[in-house]
Amino acid sequence: MLSALRGIVQAVNAAPTLQAALDIIVSRVAEVMGTEVCTVYLRDPDTGRLIFMANQGLNPDLIGKVSLGVDEGLVGQVARREEPLNLEHAEKHPNFFYLPGIGEDAYHSFLGAPIIHQRNVLGVLVVQQKDSRRFDEEEEAFLVTMSAQLAGVIAHARATGSIAPAQDSVVASATFKGIAGAPGVGIGRAVVMVPATELSSVPRRHSDDTEGELAAFSSALESVRNDIRSLSDKLVDQLSPEELALFDVYLRILDDGVWLSEVEEKIRAGEWAQGALSQVVSSHIHTFETMEDDYFKDRATDIKDLGRRVLSYLQASHSEPTVYPDNTVLVGEELTASMLGEVPREKLAGMVSVRGSSNSHVAILARAMSIPTVMGASDLPYTQIEHADLIVDGYSGAVHYNPTPEVYEHFKLLSEEDQALTQGLEALRDLASETLDGHRMPLWVNTGLMADVARSLDRGAEGVGLYRTEVPFLLRERFPSEEEQRMVYREQLLAFAPLPVTMRTLDVGGDKALPYFPIEEENPFLGWRGIRVTLDHPEIFLVQVRAMFKASEGLDNLRIMLPMISNVQEVDEALELIKRAYDELVEDGWDIHWPPIGVMVEVPAAVYQARQLAQRVDFLSVGSNDLTQYLLAVDRNNTRVADLYHAYHPAVLNCLKIVVDAGHAEGKSVGICGELAGDPLAAPLLMAMGYDMLSMNDNNLLRVKAVIRSSQYSDLPALLDQAMNADTADEVQVLLRRALADAGMERLLPPAATS
Repeated sequence: MLSALRGIVQAVNAAPTLQAALDIIVSRVAEVMGTEVCTVYLRDPDTGRLIFMANQGLNPDLIGKVSLGVDEGLVGQVARREEPLNLEHAEKHPNFFYLPGIGEDAYHSFLGAPIIHQRNVLGVLVVQQKDSRRFDEEEEAFLVTMSAQLAGVIAHARATGSIAPAQDSVVASATFKGIAGAPGVGIGRAVVMVPATELSSVPRRHSDDTEGELAAFSSALESVRNDIRSLSDKLVDQLSPEELALFDVYLRILDDGVWLSEVEEKIRAGEWAQGALSQVVSSHIHTFETMEDDYFKDRATDIKDLGRRVLSYLQASHSEPTVYPDNTVLVGEELTASMLGEVPREKLAGMVSVRGSSNSHVAILARAMSIPTVMGASDLPYTQIEHADLIVDGYSGAVHYNPTPEVYEHFKLLSEEDQALTQGLEALRDLASETLDGHRMPLWVNTGLMADVARSLDRGAEGVGLYRTEVPFLLRERFPSEEEQRMVYREQLLAFAPLPVTMRTLDVGGDKALPYFPIEEENPFLGWRGIRVTLDHPEIFLVQVRAMFKASEGLDNLRIMLPMISNVQEVDEALELIKRAYDELVEDGWDIHWPPIGVMVEVPAAVYQARQLAQRVDFLSVGSNDLTQYLLAVDRNNTRVADLYHAYHPAVLNCLKIVVDAGHAEGKSVGICGELAGDPLAAPLLMAMGYDMLSMNDNNLLRVKAVIRSSQYSDLPALLDQAMNADTADEVQVLLRRALADAGMERLLPPAATS
């Protein structure tokens, strides 16, 4: 049945509308399972009733017209109990409910499976037969699997507003869930960025120049024909006649009147040539891929190749510069730094990337430039939202499409309040970061670009707790030389001197890959990353450390930090290499001094060896983002489990306290440089634990300082005791939010925490 399941899934994914997908499902499932009846009921999100939406074998006139409550009938029981129901005599079950006129009188066997997406029941899939029998385990498993596949289709259709039959475009207000990439609220119009020759990424776009689009399409076809003929001529002496015949196949496909006329028809209906080509070719690809015959499946590859070739010529001919309106929200399947650079900064209100994580290069740039950004919005139908009104909620990671007036006003007010608060906090920049009763809490910043420097200093940063040295590596198409690195590091050290700058050695792997040094792994977060990479490549590590030492000459504000440490041997090996680089440079006459060396505590093993690590280095710094994800076994960049990522989880708080106590027991300072450090809600808790320094994004610095200056340090141990005795992250957050509210500091919380 696996082959049958794949075929159904491919056909459903190729369906232009939800109703078409439902019709495919009921007909194909009934065929595969050999049942007389297959039905899909969908739950109405407003009334909760289960609507008869698609059917094979019953009365088609009642589709969309009859429904059941969750307390009615066998279908209601499946939805209510969220589990399959397999009956030999359905009519004898106490919950059996007769729907007049639907035509199920003659059917005795019943098998129903709930359609569930992210814990929400979206509907029920049912098969029925006249024979009185229980469906076997394989049949039940197949229907459950089919329901799980259908769940994603229905959830996407509901989110895009295409839940109604025969509707194939986004029309309604909708909210799409992603990952918070850069804080803030961005309100504007979508401009979709199209990667070169990616058929699936071409947005739908209206064109008034029908003749011009037809001419461009015709010209692109002829260019590809010429390319194919030229390639065939070049290889005529190298290939057999049978192999050369492939080029004739390509030319016949290019002259096929069926798909050509479909493209031209869409262009005449107002679609631009690229969009028309993408939609038609994608449809034909799906058609061939769902066929059983291997020959026809292979034709899908041919069509895809030719479609990309035609698209590349269309893209080359469509050379007018993109017009960026005021308040542009840049949208793309995978946004890049170069795409970001094309938009005038004064016009850019926000960004949304369908793929990518909060640690993606573009997300780092967005935070540095204070551009509200959402990453990983995987359900967003980005090809269909050109010029749509969007709200980017960079605090919660949500994208609001075609927002209602109420939603628009809510976020407009949040944005205005946020801006007013930021401006009001500027008076704190030169004031000490200390509590009402005189406890000092140094606030440092996380940086990666020179653009971070000026804002960080303007906001009163007292040092750099994390300089991401991978950023200069990401900005190049090769490893930067020692001199190139020295110049970049010198700029950072000089800009902050005499304040300390903590440079983390190269931290790649996981979700941070260098294009010229790809690391392909099935489980990258548990793989070759951080210190593991650089210890395996001492030539990279030594060059980087030498560049850091050289950059520090005459400034002496360098600190070096080692990432992803999981055992003491890694620290010993790294220290040996650092000492070697230092000795060589001193011998060469460089006037440098040995800097403080520290390790990042970001894996559970390091938590429980924190004291042994502290004995070897000068300081510890907790990376709360990775530590939280490893402790909770939650990929923070995966939208499916993002709700389980809680930095206030009691297990995380206990580990944070263990690290502080271990470091202080060895007389070493302990800081924290993850997202938690920049959360105003967490500041009282981290101070009470004993952290010696908080390092954060510069956007959060003044908010955190305001909380610190409004706090009474002597009150914090009692607050910490309550938090450490809480059972859940929600309890901790409620406790902290109440404490800040009681102290009149609720306005300092990020909008996501108070909305």
